[in-house]
Amino acid sequence: MNQKKHTSSICPVCFQEGSINKIDAIIKEEDGQLWMEKHCPHHGSFKEMIFGDAELYYRWMRYNITGDPVADIQTTYFDIPSLYESHLSRTVLTNLIVTNRCNLRCSFCSMNAGATNHVYEPPLEKIHTLLEQARTMKPYGSQALQITGGEPTLRDDLFEIIHMAEELGFSHIQLHTNGVKLAQNPEYSTKLYENKLSTVYLSFDGVSQQTNPLIEYNKKALEHLQKAGMQVVLIPTLIRGKNVHEAGEIIRFAIDHCDVVKGVHFQPISFCGKAGNATDEERKQNRVDVADFMQSIEHTFPGEISRKDFYPTSITSFISALIETMSGDVQPGFTAHPGCGGTTFLYVKDGKPVPMNRFLNVDVFVEFTEKQFKKKGPLKKLRFAADLVQHMDSFTNKETAPPGFDFSQFAQDAALIGRDYAMRMFHHHSLVIGFMFYQDPWNLRMDRLQRCVVHCTTFEGMMPYCSYLALGLHEKLHKKHGLSQKEWEQHTGQCLADDIESEIPCP
Repeated sequence: MNQKKHTSSICPVCFQEGSINKIDAIIKEEDGQLWMEKHCPHHGSFKEMIFGDAELYYRWMRYNITGDPVADIQTTYFDIPSLYESHLSRTVLTNLIVTNRCNLRCSFCSMNAGATNHVYEPPLEKIHTLLEQARTMKPYGSQALQITGGEPTLRDDLFEIIHMAEELGFSHIQLHTNGVKLAQNPEYSTKLYENKLSTVYLSFDGVSQQTNPLIEYNKKALEHLQKAGMQVVLIPTLIRGKNVHEAGEIIRFAIDHCDVVKGVHFQPISFCGKAGNATDEERKQNRVDVADFMQSIEHTFPGEISRKDFYPTSITSFISALIETMSGDVQPGFTAHPGCGGTTFLYVKDGKPVPMNRFLNVDVFVEFTEKQFKKKGPLKKLRFAADLVQHMDSFTNKETAPPGFDFSQFAQDAALIGRDYAMRMFHHHSLVIGFMFYQDPWNLRMDRLQRCVVHCTTFEGMMPYCSYLALGLHEKLHKKHGLSQKEWEQHTGQCLADDIESEIPCP
């Protein structure tokens, strides 16, 4: 299959020179790979690979789900003209940046945390405003929140922020951290649990000292989090030539620690922030493609996990729709573009991973739900429930299903007890493996951007995370709503350099 698709992007050189110019772009297949070509009248043509396995891409596009326009997501920022007409995905996850300070200086930091001349760290009353903005969005407020930075644990009032988010109605609250403070202070993990934090997203770039200089800190943090009863998702930043070859081993590490680790969310490097200074050659050498990622996993788990076990993240929309129909709990709908990333669920039994699509008939389930959602009329929920019970056996291959797995029980729990209980039971034996390609000025495409489901709450409104990073909006926001380093140090009586853990090697 050789297709061409017209989209739009920006000129990366214009961006480096301080302006954002929208230009036409074409997505086309070459030698089994998908490339984006674009031309700027001032700086010439650019060509960037966007997906290294065209066959996988086309399979994922079968699960392409487009949402309705969402007026509360910004498409115009500062003096930048609107890059697309309207945003087409609701907020699945809100990012709240509570500081741009950091205790490390990682070479690939997309936020360039701690390394600018401005400190962005809103006081509590302004944090409350940002949280309210996310919760009062139309047609309904954001339910999931990730507190991030910088390094959020540098804030002395972090637990007050968590408590504030809970009071405002966020049902799932995550903390994204490098884990240094959690490794150094075992009581900190206990306090996170006591303050009802849902999940810790822990930076974790490899299983060896060469790929992950923080590995011993990671292990110590995990030990403290496990004792505290917290759940953890590992967050590796993948870089070709550095750690992509350990992607499979990171999954194996998660399986071996599945009493505390409930998922791995890979984030291939995006060339923003500090990494935005990479040369063309460095970018080509370090860019990680889906094929690189899949090859590493298939090498580590031959015959056990393959690229065929991964589906685009939009597949979860069908599960969300099932839960919403059966339980009445409103779900945001994961309508991200299939090219944004993929997911697989592993059922872990006695240390052995079994991808759930090996015993769940995914396409049969998707076809069933699509037909059900087209039906209209009274008593829709009851008719849906009756049809679901009638077809339940067709969703599961009982011969290949691991002992103890019962999909019908999961659906019943979701309907009768509620989503949260059902998902807790589901996650008890499962490990979620996902990855998401955040965009940068070289590979930014508007048909993906307008479907972004991860949004930042900012003083300029709600905006897609890829706009926040790829368009350099975070730097403008931090400067506009922050303090210069000198002003911050005078105001707080602290020295910014004292944040740095100089004895800890940086990735």
